[in-house]
Amino acid sequence: MPTATPSPSPAEPSAAAAPVDHLRFHKRHAHLAPTFGTDAFALKAEAFARFFGTPTFLGAQTLLVLLWVGANLSGLVSFDLYPFILLNLAFSLQSAYAAPLILLAQTRQAARDKASADADAEHREALATANEERMARAAQNTAQMLELLEQNTRLTEMTKVLTERVEALTADMHKHFVKRDGHV
Repeated sequence: MPTATPSPSPAEPSAAAAPVDHLRFHKRHAHLAPTFGTDAFALKAEAFARFFGTPTFLGAQTLLVLLWVGANLSGLVSFDLYPFILLNLAFSLQSAYAAPLILLAQTRQAARDKASADADAEHREALATANEERMARAAQNTAQMLELLEQNTRLTEMTKVLTERVEALTADMHKHFVKRDGHV
């Protein structure tokens, strides 16, 4: 005959209880994590947009421009003579691609920041609600404890009164027996 296992009481946590998912408020915004998507092109585009503001990029671009201008002015090569129209065209082409990539990255980052802030606000709200519930339970427990203490005080007083009555009755009975029998 199978035996029923007792269910844990509300105060006793269940050993098989699922762990709390601390990222539950952020999961619905997971699609915002990759700025340009998740395919290979999107990942390369995001990496390229992030690379634009780095010191490595600025240093490499400065070095490339100095070599370009130096090689053309010194006569080593003559494919882009002063006023360096081809270099200007390369900068225009670079900015034509860089600006939209950077703006897209900023827009998506703003969306991720907003989603994260919303999830954090919702989490704080859930914490506040849980705290209010704990405070209400604590107040209820305090009220119950005070009621139990009040009942204990009344029972102690009743016990004292009953003990005094038993002592008085015992003394009366003792006096009554002493008078009746004439000896102590």
